[in-house]
Order: sequence, then C-alpha cells, then structure tokens
Amino acid sequence: MPIQVREARETDIGEIFAIRTSVAENHLSLEQLAEMGITSDATAGELAQGPYLWVAEIDGVLVGFSMVRNETGCVFGLFVRADHQGRGVGRLLLEKAESHLFVKFDEIWLETEIGSRAYAFYERAGWLPVEKRDRGLMKFVKARSVAGEL
Repeated sequence: MPIQVREARETDIGEIFAIRTSVAENHLSLEQLAEMGITSDATAGELAQGPYLWVAEIDGVLVGFSMVRNETGCVFGLFVRADHQGRGVGRLLLEKAESHLFVKFDEIWLETEIGSRAYAFYERAGWLPVEKRDRGLMKFVKARSVAGEL
C-alpha cells in the first residue's frame, strides 16, 4: 500500500481537522484551534491562495498532513494518525514541505516541544535545534543543500 502525497483540496478539510485533533502529543481541540484562528473557513481561504497544505493518503484514506507558512518559511504543522506512525508518512510529508519552502528560502524553520517524539523525528531528518522558546518549545532550522556541497 503505497503512500500518496498530494496538495490538499477543500474536500479534505474535515479529515485534516480530524487528524489534527486525534493526536496525543501537541493535542488541540477544535475550540482551541478556533481560538488560534485555525478554522475550516480560514483553511479553505488559504487553500484558494496557493499551495501550503499537503495530505498523505493510503488506499484513498487520509492518514496525515503537513502545512507551511509561505510568507515566513515555517513548517507550521505535520501530523500523522497514530496507527500510521513509523511507516514513512511523516518523512514524505516533511520532504514535501521542505522542497516547497526551499524554492523561496535558503533556511527554513519550525518549532516543536522539547522532549517530544517530534523533536527526535526532526533531528533524524537533519534539522538543527537552535533556540529554546517559550512554553517548552525548541526552534529548529534547516538550510537548503547546495549542489556540490561535501
């Protein structure tokens, strides 16, 4: 069962929110997301403005997503259903987000909770922890590879 990664469509929004609210680490409810301005309507509006959100599906079922902030070079979110973790879904979604951002930025960034599974995942993917932030978060950066670098 191959993993397919594609741009998200408006019809995916319900499943994207279901995935986001299903995770144990960095869990947020629909209400908490709405307080942050992350709603179905806001997501639909951003989708209409161009690529920033990708989904991974297996046999037509959404199992994860990644999203970026095009204006800041930030990987804003990456979430995979618990029953599909450890199968390469997150890696493919991260690679999609990175390649998209590296078209415009030489260095990209993200934040994740110190000591989380995500923290170790990003380190394994070549991200460098550079700055402790508020609320127990760490800022990570990754630089674009230059052809011919050793």
